[in-house]
This record gives sequence, C-alpha cells and structure tokens, in this order.
Amino acid sequence: MDERTVITIGREFGSGGHEIGMKLAERLGIKCYDKELLELAAKESGLCEDLFASQDEKPTNSFLYSLVMDTYSLGYTSSYMDMPINHKVFLAQFDTIKKLAQRESCVIVGRCADYALEDNPFAVSVWIKADLDVRIQRIKKLYDLSDNKAADMIQKTDKRRASYYNYYSSKKWGEAKSYDLCLDSGQLGIDGSIDLILKYIELKEKNNELQEESDKYKKLSFLLLQDKRFAELQKASQDEEFCKKMYKEYKL
Repeated sequence: MDERTVITIGREFGSGGHEIGMKLAERLGIKCYDKELLELAAKESGLCEDLFASQDEKPTNSFLYSLVMDTYSLGYTSSYMDMPINHKVFLAQFDTIKKLAQRESCVIVGRCADYALEDNPFAVSVWIKADLDVRIQRIKKLYDLSDNKAADMIQKTDKRRASYYNYYSSKKWGEAKSYDLCLDSGQLGIDGSIDLILKYIELKEKNNELQEESDKYKKLSFLLLQDKRFAELQKASQDEEFCKKMYKEYKL
C-alpha cells in the first residue's frame, strides 16, 4: 500500500466500524484514530479536551450553549474567539485531520474525515452499514441492553451522527455517492469487510499506476509528434514558396 494512503471510515452505529478500523490499521501496521483524534486535536489547538468530548459528532444550533461553553477556550485571537465553540471544535478537528494525512498513513473513524480529505488523492473513504437486526444484536451484547433499548440507542446515535455530518459537510451522511466504497458488514463480517477494503485499495492503486503510465505515454507521444512537425516545418522553411504562403496565411 502507498505510504501516503489514508483510510476514512463512516459508519452506522452498531455496524462494527470502530472494530473494522482498529483491525484494518493493525493489519496494515498503521495507527487508527477514533476517540484518539479528540485528544490530538485538543493538544494541537490549545482547546480544552473536555470540549471535544462534549461536542463529539454533536452539532448544536444553541447560541446560549455555545456562549457558555466558550469560556473554556484559550489562546486564540478575538476574531476566532467570536466564533461559537461548536464551530471552533469542528475546525480544530478538521485541521488536525488534514495535518495527520500529511504526516502519516492512518485510519480515521468518523468526524467528517472523508469531507476534510475529499481533495486528497491518497484518501480512501469507506462507508460501513448493516441491517438493523444485526446492529441491535451487536449493541445489545456490547452494552448489555434489551432489544428495545439497543434499537433506541442506535436510532439516536445515527441521528446525531447524520446531523453532525450533514451540518458541517457539503455531502449527505450514508449516501453512496459521498464515499469511494460502501459495504455491508452484516453480510461480509468484520474480517471480510477488512479484506474488501484492502482489495479495493490494491485495485485503486494499480489503476492509478496504469493511468500514470498512460498519461506518460500520451505526453511522450505528443512530444514526439510535435518534434516531428517541427522537423517538417524546419525542412519546409527552406522552400521560398512555402514561406511566402505561410506569411500570407498568418498575415506575418
């Protein structure tokens, strides 16, 4: 895999997106950033880490809430200080994601990472879903909940994540065209999902290499053609009648 590759994972709650991200990173020998991104963004931005936890994938339109929470921020100019705290947190994470992608190959789970890196040619955005019944069973087991409580937790978490993504990005959460690769972890399983992601990256990089070779060939062909034309023109320029014709045609 190209050492510049960054894999972003968007996920439905209970689809196993976090586990897939962690195991994928382990298999590739790179880091996975999920909640870890909050600590890193806090450190790099100078904002209180508790702010990132309280705002994590939770958009708010409450001006009063932002005004109260704003007292925790430190070290920024007045123009930045005028911004609502939820926007500050998002921008800090956005900046951290971009810096991460420049520094290292990694896996990033959630936090609109695919949107932050949409112009990065080495980024691969993945969406992971699963049928509701599959997700209920997973959440029920993880949190020791009843079916109804697990379903309620899924519904609320997905709604929050969708609102956050749709609020801050120009794309739609969970919509296929927002991602490079969409897969169903309920059908593929955790390991199968990882295998598919790795195969996609392999094929993408192979196709990019073929495209680069094709572009080089086209450029070389163009240069050779131009060189041939130049040689022909150079030879023809020795012909006095040809020169007169060219002068007349181009009004020289």
